[in-house]
Amino acid sequence: MSSRGNFTKGQTWGALRKSWKGYKIAKAQNDRPKMEEYAKKIRTLQGELGVKQSAFPELGV
Repeated sequence: MSSRGNFTKGQTWGALRKSWKGYKIAKAQNDRPKMEEYAKKIRTLQGELGVKQSAFPELGV
């Protein structure tokens, strides 16, 4: 089980989708702190799912 608690793989994928949506909204609003927050969350969730982690070079993440 993941370190985030008792979440199913489906719930983790759902959280990943929501995080991407939040990232895109923050990017459209040019909100760098929120973009960084979502980028870190996206990478964490991708790591838990065992998928390739996205790079965010513009954020240094």
